[in-house]
Amino acid sequence: MELLAGTDAITDFCIPGFALHNELALLVKAGLTPMEALQAATRNPARFFGLLDTLGTIEIGKIADLVLLDGNPLQDITNPQRISVVVIRGKLLPKSQLQEMLEGVERAVKQPG
Repeated sequence: MELLAGTDAITDFCIPGFALHNELALLVKAGLTPMEALQAATRNPARFFGLLDTLGTIEIGKIADLVLLDGNPLQDITNPQRISVVVIRGKLLPKSQLQEMLEGVERAVKQPG
């Protein structure tokens, strides 16, 4: 049996991306290794949905969606919070651009009305 991470579902109190960081830490706290927790959020869902030939692992020929970190998540499962770069469909989004995007969302949420 394989576990699938599931906290990025769209619900009122579950913010995609941020909630996954908490889930990874909780999975490790519950007894999974950091590798098993990471696989629950990457490889296992791709396999479950029959998409492992294009998603779920970093390999030549797969879709280039990935996150580069400033720390090794196998040494500390909180390191996925230390995002350096995001690559979406082969397009590089550096930390500065990610921060601008987050600030834009924050401004939009704070606007009345």
